[in-house]
Amino acid sequence: MSASEENEYFSDGITEEIINALAQIDRLKVSSRTSAFYFKGKNIPISEIGKALGVSTILEGSVRLSGNNIRITAQLIDAVEDFHFWSKSWDRQLDNIFEVQDEISLLVAERLREHLGHFEIQEQLVLPNTRSVDAYKLFLKGRQTFNKWNPEDVRQSMEFYRKAVEIDASHAESMVGLAGAYSFLATIGTIPYAEGWDKCSELIQHALTIDDKLPSAYYQLANLAFYTRGSYSEAFENASKAVRINPNYVESRHLMSFLHILAGRKSEAKKHLSHALSIDPLSQETQFYNAYVEYMSENYASSISQLDACLEANPMNVPVHSVKAYCLLKTERYDEVIDYFDALPTQIVVTAEKIGLSALAYALKGDSVNAGKFTKLLEQRANGIDDFVADSYLFLLAASTGNSNKAFAFVENTLKSPSPLLLMRYSDPLVNPIKADPRYSNFHQKLFPPELFEVKGAPVDKKPILDATAAAALKTRLEQLIETSKPYLNPELTLRSLADQLETNANQLSWLLNDTIGKNFNSFVNQYRIEEFKKIAKDPRNDNFTIEGLAYNCGFNSKTVFNTYFKQQTGLTPSEFLKA
Repeated sequence: MSASEENEYFSDGITEEIINALAQIDRLKVSSRTSAFYFKGKNIPISEIGKALGVSTILEGSVRLSGNNIRITAQLIDAVEDFHFWSKSWDRQLDNIFEVQDEISLLVAERLREHLGHFEIQEQLVLPNTRSVDAYKLFLKGRQTFNKWNPEDVRQSMEFYRKAVEIDASHAESMVGLAGAYSFLATIGTIPYAEGWDKCSELIQHALTIDDKLPSAYYQLANLAFYTRGSYSEAFENASKAVRINPNYVESRHLMSFLHILAGRKSEAKKHLSHALSIDPLSQETQFYNAYVEYMSENYASSISQLDACLEANPMNVPVHSVKAYCLLKTERYDEVIDYFDALPTQIVVTAEKIGLSALAYALKGDSVNAGKFTKLLEQRANGIDDFVADSYLFLLAASTGNSNKAFAFVENTLKSPSPLLLMRYSDPLVNPIKADPRYSNFHQKLFPPELFEVKGAPVDKKPILDATAAAALKTRLEQLIETSKPYLNPELTLRSLADQLETNANQLSWLLNDTIGKNFNSFVNQYRIEEFKKIAKDPRNDNFTIEGLAYNCGFNSKTVFNTYFKQQTGLTPSEFLKA
């Protein structure tokens, strides 16, 4: 809501920081940036947003930036009942931005816990990653610009990240952002492949010496290992570490589902994908990985349907076109594959891939003449600039036509200098004709070492926050306090302030209410408020009070919250109750 639209990056940045902070809380499901930002600037009913994201509560707010002054507002809305149950605003100096973000995140987490049920909240959710507000603002500009996902904007993001590091040489997140930009430009071929990935590696290693708890850094290390060294083991270990550090870092969930499906571990792949879908259901990237897992699971119709949805959103998505062509091959739509790339813009067509898919289509169709013609073209390119892309299609051609000796000779030769394309092709459904050969499982174990998937150590059962004796004692003190002091009559009562009156901590009281009494905080205190209302509303001395006034005297500070809880508890509106 600032006067200048140029400050939009700051609002986006704070939003993403709060998402990241709340996503750290175990048992709290928070929609990711991509899916949440889908609704930015759109006038869509709260209930529809809640359904689309699969959430029960919406957090919305605004940012106004003027010089060094900042005003932030935030409010929580019950997406099912469509009512606001908490709001607050902050007027602060920009120099205190990290403290404000932490305060907002903690307050939001506490109000959510009161509304939804128990989860533990740590003392601090946002840790300052730089002392320089200028470096932080440049980092936010870099991240916002990078997220436009095109070469021109990614190059611009690099300038912001570089300037941030110049101001604060220890800002690890800007280094990781810059590393991501290098890897993106290298992958799409706008800078030399080796140069881009080498620079990415250098920046990531430096960032980890500053902060070894960055999931984005381990995610980049996993990509480096996979795409530059063809090391499945390294990629798997680094991606696993990213998930352990932050289970809600959606990119690492995508990568884990991808790595598991390559190894033929469909159940594990779908678990990671299910988690990604739960927090990022509207992301095109999540939809692509879902379509890819469906393809690898041989659910071709489902895969094509999802791939078509991806292409509707972005017709220039190269990997989507490739996987769709594979689906068409497996559903025997060979002529469509042969003509497929002719209808696409030339800038997104990889020549070796077009030739390889044509060779596969003609071979599987039984057209030996044209299959031979395109096979020769592949063999010629195998010694040129597209050497391994062409080679990998020669492997698919041999495997899909049952020429197992030629296929395994290729695998054995490639293992001498590992390649990501072999890892990506080896378990492909096109390779099904040679999977019964004993050599297939032998090579499979070399490419995807089984020991990687062994569970290391038995899961540790989490002990309850309070033992039975302590829980019983706290419950007794709570009941006594409710009876003698009626703390629920205070409209400003919170879980934390009630815990302070009981001389316990908020995590312990939250656990007691949910696990022992069976209610979240709001339901617990509002049941007493409703009973108080029912009692004083019948008193003739209160006839001059409005229903809203009586509700406030009982501890409610919102008419909507009062009406909602009253109907939930009694099945009547307050007016209907009084008439009855």
